[in-house]
Amino acid sequence: MHAARGTSPGPGEPDGPSPQDRAEARSRRSRALVLFGVVAVLGYAVDLGTKTLAAARLGDRSPVHVVGGLLQLTLTRNPGAAFSTGTSYTLVLSLVAIVAAGAVLFYARRLRSRVWAVGLGLLLAGVCGNLTDRVFREPGFLRGHVVDFIELPHWPIFNVADMCINVAAALIVIQAVRGVSVTGERS
Repeated sequence: MHAARGTSPGPGEPDGPSPQDRAEARSRRSRALVLFGVVAVLGYAVDLGTKTLAAARLGDRSPVHVVGGLLQLTLTRNPGAAFSTGTSYTLVLSLVAIVAAGAVLFYARRLRSRVWAVGLGLLLAGVCGNLTDRVFREPGFLRGHVVDFIELPHWPIFNVADMCINVAAALIVIQAVRGVSVTGERS
């Protein structure tokens, strides 16, 4: 029997985690990191692919109705953040995105939770998807406008990266409310 956390081991109890416990912890970490990477790469690829298609096929068209008046595709280029806020702060938004991507990678090193792996993977995909637009699209480096093309009634036009960020935020809030850290431990 292992000693409770924060107490000294009793007579005959090992001084730390057993080799089996350490192996299981490494295995959980490896699985979480693989899941994180797969989610991040897939989310990023879907975002880039859909933006490329939208830019190529929607450029000179009127809105394309996909589901009646509920969903349509309308190409816009957004220099700002969500809801087109901060349109004159594109460079600052780009720098914040770089810091955010670095923070996600920093925390991902400690991953042991699958839900956190999905949340952080989606967050990285979304941040990097929109950052890629800001780096490579017009009007120039770190000032590029983000391609948005999904439109719902009474809602700003958005993209797959925005969806990834919002789902990530929901998962992160759920894990925080549940008291589950990135390591999978409950507080």
